[in-house]
Amino acid sequence: MFQSVKPAAPDAILGLNEAFKADSNATKVNLTVGIYANAEGETPILNCVKAAEQKLLAEESTKRYLGIDGHPQYAKQVPDLLLGAGHAAIAADRVVSVQTPGGTGALRVAGDWLATTFPESTVWLSTPTWPNHPNIFAAAHVETKSYPYYDTQKNEVDFPALCDSLTKVPANDVVLLHGCCHNPTGADLTVEQWQEIAAILKARQALPLVDFAYQGFGEGIEEDAAGLRILATELDELIICSSFSKNFGLYRERVGALTVVAGDAAAASAVLSRLKKSVRANYSNPPSHGASIVSTVLSDDSLRTMWLEELADMRTRIQSVRGQLASIVTAMDFPGDFEFMNRQRGMFSLTGLTPDQVQRLRDERSVYIVNNGRLNLAGLNEQNVQYVAESIVSLLS
Repeated sequence: MFQSVKPAAPDAILGLNEAFKADSNATKVNLTVGIYANAEGETPILNCVKAAEQKLLAEESTKRYLGIDGHPQYAKQVPDLLLGAGHAAIAADRVVSVQTPGGTGALRVAGDWLATTFPESTVWLSTPTWPNHPNIFAAAHVETKSYPYYDTQKNEVDFPALCDSLTKVPANDVVLLHGCCHNPTGADLTVEQWQEIAAILKARQALPLVDFAYQGFGEGIEEDAAGLRILATELDELIICSSFSKNFGLYRERVGALTVVAGDAAAASAVLSRLKKSVRANYSNPPSHGASIVSTVLSDDSLRTMWLEELADMRTRIQSVRGQLASIVTAMDFPGDFEFMNRQRGMFSLTGLTPDQVQRLRDERSVYIVNNGRLNLAGLNEQNVQYVAESIVSLLS
């Protein structure tokens, strides 16, 4: 049977790592996968994480399975972090949360649940979006369509086109929105724009699904949740897929959550039972270690303060290299506006490079970015930012 199996195409992003490893150029730069790196090019373990692990090692007493929905304390802490402690929906028992293997696991459980419970619903994705979004929903047998999001000429959100498209979304369809640090563009919605989108979705009776993988990487934990909280206040129903990979540096621990806001407590309880059914058929129950770390940090005032400080350091470094890249390119008499990078947030930005130019960037300069022109700014540092700027200008001039 296996003789007939043909190799799958490499992943559009992760596959580039293999090419980078094989590149012998001493000046090569990897700006592909969405992983934070410090000024030395390393992805460190946060001090708050190390402290939490030491505490867990001393206190942990069992390796028994978790429940299907994960750590009970974690399931309460996640909604508080997303919506704010004391949010009316939480107080009314309208919010339920299940622990998942990363944000990707949350998206897949959401897709499976939508496919079985609302099989006629379509999920609408922004253009562009994270390349794995279509794969996840296709695997869950959920139809997807696209709505315009980004103006590549102005390097900003094309809000009129976005709103026009959303006013045509059928009732009971699902609209996937990026909560902050839009991947791949880095172009986020303003508070006023979130208000308009909430009004449109409410009028259309459409269900928002927020992919919230970068809380704290844009402006701050509270600031980045502004749009999410507007939706939770203005609409009765909401799905949130969140991750602690980036803001806790727990990439390999796969720590995420699927959180649902329902119209009332009874509906929330029914949704939770359905989510648990999807989890049971998928991976049965989630891993413990990563979520235990997050829960330990969030429940300890000193560790939580340490986490927020370390998160602020990561956020500040990314914003700093954004500014450096924009300044260097502008100083080189680049025939265009590269200051748009300073208006964006998070790890990513679209350079405007075409797939052919991206290939040349790899072949001629050993600078690796994703085919759509997205680069991960966290891969920049004092040693390579000048070289990357010169490489980009050489192709765009």
